[in-house]
Amino acid sequence: MSINPHEFQQVSHLEILAKQVVEGFITGLHKSPFHGFSVEFAEHRIYNTGEPTRHIDWKLFGRTDKLFTKRYEEETNLRCQIIIDNSSSMHFPEKDKKHPELLNKITFSAHCAASIMQMLKMQRDAVGLSIFSDKVEISTPSRSSSIHHKLLIHKLEEAINSSTIVKQKNTAAAEALHQIAENIHKRSLVIIFSDMFENKKDAKELFSAMQHLRYNKHEVILFHVTDKQLELEFGYENRPYQFIDVESGQEIKVHAGQVRESYLQAMEEFRKELTLKCAQYRIDFIEADIRKGYKQVLLPYLLKREKMA
Repeated sequence: MSINPHEFQQVSHLEILAKQVVEGFITGLHKSPFHGFSVEFAEHRIYNTGEPTRHIDWKLFGRTDKLFTKRYEEETNLRCQIIIDNSSSMHFPEKDKKHPELLNKITFSAHCAASIMQMLKMQRDAVGLSIFSDKVEISTPSRSSSIHHKLLIHKLEEAINSSTIVKQKNTAAAEALHQIAENIHKRSLVIIFSDMFENKKDAKELFSAMQHLRYNKHEVILFHVTDKQLELEFGYENRPYQFIDVESGQEIKVHAGQVRESYLQAMEEFRKELTLKCAQYRIDFIEADIRKGYKQVLLPYLLKREKMA
């Protein structure tokens, strides 16, 4: 893919947001029970007894009274592939003028992805991005250059801005994940953002695709992105509604109270099956509610990152 560096020189709104989210997250960690947790960003790591002393940062020692050695790019070799579902269901809920602070699922996922990318950049690790809907829309290799980082931020912004034009775009997660798995040639941390609302008859193939990622020795985290209040708890008033399937366009008029019990039962069965399959394949399954902020995503990522270090 040819890249024009001039297209990505300016700092974007999403890039600024990601930096603010990461800075706030790290500050929060240091004020929390995770105060002693190792967050080794930028160019330093803790000095281990017996190592050569020539790389110790003595200025930092003077400020912190702790020994750190300077960290070089060749010392960090984590590869991360971030995969985002951009099907129509991920553009729920529609923007509400009464609640402009509520993000839809694709925007929440893009914000989280940009924040993780910022953390990877600070650790000089390589990151790639794959976006899919009814097909794989983009899939880049993992790289650590600044130009590549800005390209990925640009692609995330395009996904966010596509909310107004994405109509009846189905989910083809199984086929997409198989294709993406084939293109990740070196062992990586694979992070998936999806509501996993695949057609029920395709569920077996979807789980097969997730197993494909694990078969190739990748570590996998699935962030199950939902509007928990509306999608999992069916938090609608007891009155008639007209529900529209955003992927098929099918419409149905129904009283919320008449379908609540059967809906909740079906959703609980879906979640149980998804959770069990992830446990079976040793995939980290994390619920990510779009109404609850970014820590619920960044902390599990950081814990996984530390285990792989």
